[in-house]
Amino acid sequence: MIHAQFDPSARQALAVAAVDAKIRKDLSWQQIADAAGLSVAFVTAAVLGQHPLPAASAEAVAGLLGLGVDDARLLQTIPTRGSIPGGIPTDPTIYRFHEMLQVYGTTLKALVHEQLGDGIISAINFRLDVKKVADPDGGERAVITLDGKYLPTKPF
Repeated sequence: MIHAQFDPSARQALAVAAVDAKIRKDLSWQQIADAAGLSVAFVTAAVLGQHPLPAASAEAVAGLLGLGVDDARLLQTIPTRGSIPGGIPTDPTIYRFHEMLQVYGTTLKALVHEQLGDGIISAINFRLDVKKVADPDGGERAVITLDGKYLPTKPF
């Protein structure tokens, strides 16, 4: 049976335990995702409490991290989503994403609507990828791909 969380505290506590186990075992998010058989972005979000994992993936992740049967079951619950409490984020990396949306949010909205029409980009039917690439001017660049299904607004 599918179960949903109404209070994020259980998943938050599990996320803390899972990250602690990841560090103790010196694992990468990719190694955890490989065990789960799913993408690194989805599994990372799931372990951090933002998605449910399928049963086999939850059991594999729990086993790899040395978590219990109850933890594997909890990884399968639909969480109360949202990992950033109200207000402006203070973590520099998360703040920069906030800043990017503050600067480019209206531009993204204008371009999406001009090219696709009135609607939204789904964060449910969604893919995320992060890559490190060489910068031709020296150093490195982060290429972040947000790939969501477009859902048009339908009059009723």
